[in-house]
Amino acid sequence: MSAPDLDRLRAWLRDHESELLNDTLAMLRIPSLEGPAEPNAPFGAENRRALDLALKMTESWGFRTKDLEGYCGWAEFGSGEKLIVSLGHLDVVPVGPGWKHEPFGAEIDEGYIYCRGAEDDKGPTMAAAYAARAIKECFPELGARVRLVFGCNEESGFKCVERYNQTEEPPTFGVAPDSGWPLYHAEKGIANIVVRGTLPTGGFALRSVEGGQRPNIVIDRCNARVSVSAEARAEVEAALADAWDRNVEWRWEGDDLVVEAIGKAAHGSVPYRGDSAAIRAFRFLLGLAPLADRAFYSELFELAHIGGNGLGISVSDDVSRDLTCNLGIVSTIADQVELLFNIRYPVKFSGEQIRQMAEASLAARKCGFEMVQFTDSPPLYFPLDHPLVRTIVAVAEEELGPGQVPGVMGGGTYARAVPNTVSIGTGWDGDGPAHENDERLKVEHLFKMSRIYAHILYKLATEA
Repeated sequence: MSAPDLDRLRAWLRDHESELLNDTLAMLRIPSLEGPAEPNAPFGAENRRALDLALKMTESWGFRTKDLEGYCGWAEFGSGEKLIVSLGHLDVVPVGPGWKHEPFGAEIDEGYIYCRGAEDDKGPTMAAAYAARAIKECFPELGARVRLVFGCNEESGFKCVERYNQTEEPPTFGVAPDSGWPLYHAEKGIANIVVRGTLPTGGFALRSVEGGQRPNIVIDRCNARVSVSAEARAEVEAALADAWDRNVEWRWEGDDLVVEAIGKAAHGSVPYRGDSAAIRAFRFLLGLAPLADRAFYSELFELAHIGGNGLGISVSDDVSRDLTCNLGIVSTIADQVELLFNIRYPVKFSGEQIRQMAEASLAARKCGFEMVQFTDSPPLYFPLDHPLVRTIVAVAEEELGPGQVPGVMGGGTYARAVPNTVSIGTGWDGDGPAHENDERLKVEHLFKMSRIYAHILYKLATEA
């Protein structure tokens, strides 16, 4: 890309920074959480409202648009066989307690926008939209098509891109602005495993345990109720006297012991960055359980290990390193406890291998835990010499400095579901973290992303 062309793009984007900021704030203030399906709104009214805003905005810029029954939509300009696609998502994960800023207020505080979705993924999606707009305005005779895809179900199922793939052509090259710089050339496989076990009876009988919002969020609150027999009461009370975890509170309600644990939410792909309230609750109950009742609680605690040790799936490879395991939801259904695990497994393993290892491990346990559901999203892996990878690295080194090294992630982006696509960076130090309280994005970083995305999209359209 010539220096004058790049300067032209940058100048246009600098002249339109206030518009980018205002449109981003408007998008962020839509609480686009998944809701009950409605006509032409399969993921709820608020996701529909966000998609409508994106399509109306791009139509006003002169883009051709298409609405795929509310699952997702796209906006496109240009002509030619080559199709360059940027895929972003407008849906967001739920908001837990403990925010210092209004979760959907899009407040600007000391140069940062605070809002759910600021970094994951509305901010980057809006930056990419303005990047595409800049290319359209500066190079109207571009010999390729540039398309923006707006998804509405990335956080909880990818049904949006599944619908997209049914009728729309694959990109020549695609990027998903939803990861780290310069790009992630490998994404671990993602498996969801549901395990059930029968609630124990006896002197220390678990009656209920509840926690979690989504499989891909570390549980930040977990409540449990245990029925304690008269014979076991003294032993349990003695153990309570020595209980040490200040993040766990307890109280007696008659013969029931009620336990409430508090942790710290984090993205399920990096459970070690959070603090699972469920693990705290399980460990607390194990410490209280009389010897005769301890086996069940020991297995329950072991199953929740964030390395997958308890499920017998602790594996690693030389590209994407260690498997991670996040217990995202725990609940009781009738006389059973149900555990939903979100697994991120290395790229050199298959989902079938993970399933077989977990089933074998559970079968060897003594308390009757069994797998009742398994779903899999296979890994993504692009070699470092792939032209898509090489082009993005070259742009990143020009924009951010030499030594830009493609990364590997446990998170899953649209790149794994759309051919010829990789995920690219969003934000920098101080932004985020995704899925945590007080998610934020620096205003200057929003503008900086728009300029880098424009450089990437233009270079893919003209040189790759």
